[in-house]
Amino acid sequence: MLITPGQWGDAPQMIPVLERIRVPRPNGGHPRTRPDHLSGDKAYSSRHNRRYLRRRQIKHTIPERRDQQAHRRRRGRNGGRPTAFDAARYVRRNEVERLINRLKLNRAVATRFDKRAYVFHGTVTVAALRLWL
Repeated sequence: MLITPGQWGDAPQMIPVLERIRVPRPNGGHPRTRPDHLSGDKAYSSRHNRRYLRRRQIKHTIPERRDQQAHRRRRGRNGGRPTAFDAARYVRRNEVERLINRLKLNRAVATRFDKRAYVFHGTVTVAALRLWL
């Protein structure tokens, strides 16, 4: 979880969130820091994000925005190949959106009355724990 000001966009925060991932292994050893697959909406479709995912060898399903498709076609051969897109996997992306909506059922999460980021982080953590339990 990464807390940012409300006016910041989601797409630039993708890389800092991915760099915070630490999943402990059941048999010990170094924690996993790379997901098997990442799904995102068109907002995350940027050259910077795609380059980062390719460099870390993370498979992803992110649809390409229309302006990016038009730009690639306009460049012709130099525009590169179209991005791969798995529609069956993309359908599951709404599970994350539904989770965020369930978190926002808590008024304190939806309105963010907390002035300090660490207090709001605690509020979201408590709301997530309530959902988990």
